[in-house]
Amino acid sequence: MSNHQRLDDGMRWRIVGRLEAGQSQVQICREFNLTPSIVCNLWKQFQDTGSIEKKPGQGRPRATMATEDRYLSIIARRNRGATASQLSRDLYAATGTRVSRVTVSKRLHETGLFARRPAVYVLLTSMNGRVRLA
Repeated sequence: MSNHQRLDDGMRWRIVGRLEAGQSQVQICREFNLTPSIVCNLWKQFQDTGSIEKKPGQGRPRATMATEDRYLSIIARRNRGATASQLSRDLYAATGTRVSRVTVSKRLHETGLFARRPAVYVLLTSMNGRVRLA
């Protein structure tokens, strides 16, 4: 895990209020125990947008769309023995979207499908079956 510090909205508004009141960024950094870049970036964002909200759409876009996720789920249910690599190839053949086997397994986990190996056990003899039922 990273030690990236998240500020809640209340803290952000307090920092902006102090900056508007004329307190220096260095004083605010010492008071709230923050790095100068956090305060500087927050102040720039507030001056540009008038808001302290996190900008939407940050981060890497998903490799698959919702329709492709549904398609993966459907073909995985139809072919229960298919591996993630086979499903990845099927998705590429159908939609042209190239994804890794890890991505396929993550999408299937999101829909509640998990790889399960059937339990291997010794079959009951007819006598043991009767004893258990008695």
